[in-house]
Amino acid sequence: MENSSEKRPLILITNDDGITSAGICALAEAVIDLGDVYVVAPDSPQSGMGHAVTIGGILRIKPAYFPVKGVTAHTTSGTPVDCVKLAIYKILHRKPDLLLSGINHGSNSSINVIYSGTMSAAVEGAVESIPAIGFSLLDHAADADFSAAKIVARKMSMEVISRGLPAGVCLNVNIPKLAPSDLKGLKICRQSAGYWTDSFDERNAPSGEVYYWLKGEFTNPDKGEDTDEWALNNGYASIVPTQYDLTAHHAIANLNRWDLNE
Repeated sequence: MENSSEKRPLILITNDDGITSAGICALAEAVIDLGDVYVVAPDSPQSGMGHAVTIGGILRIKPAYFPVKGVTAHTTSGTPVDCVKLAIYKILHRKPDLLLSGINHGSNSSINVIYSGTMSAAVEGAVESIPAIGFSLLDHAADADFSAAKIVARKMSMEVISRGLPAGVCLNVNIPKLAPSDLKGLKICRQSAGYWTDSFDERNAPSGEVYYWLKGEFTNPDKGEDTDEWALNNGYASIVPTQYDLTAHHAIANLNRWDLNE
């Protein structure tokens, strides 16, 4: 009888860029020999979906071709969080030992984390008590070079398989657009206090109907050298421990002084 301690880890990979993205292939290639790898990803891009789940519509699952040998793959018609839920309860029928999300095309540092489908899939892993990591490369190009990101993804996956993560915590890992030889290392960071100043471009459709295109400018007043933005701007991959508990614990004492029951 096989000793359970000798079983290969079950690794679930998902993303928000869709199953045909270069990033998800790079992530699977980085960890294929670390365990039994299953990909369950959206059948179309789902960027910016945050922690959305499909409630009012139906969900479909289909087996899918995947270019990395040894990977079992499915697509779903849902969001990244839908993919995690369907993977656990309808495809794998158990919780994986490691959940990886990405590699996203574009940054999910600072405030971007709350909009990110990539990181919401990782957060859903934490909700399900699964060690989870979201990976993002600061390059939107279709032909982005994932060489450095693959090295980081493999290193982080090995560490989490070996050491685990605290309950309710996942990792938000961002990698700068650098060659592996130029990457200075990895830094544990806090999320910077950057934000987007939004604007909308007003346009006219051929029919005459007015529509709007969201734009914005990222502003980062946080000059701390312990932040993800500082690390990324100085040649390091950033690692931010992230949790789904959004309670502002520091505000409770002040709120308790309010006269709420008088």
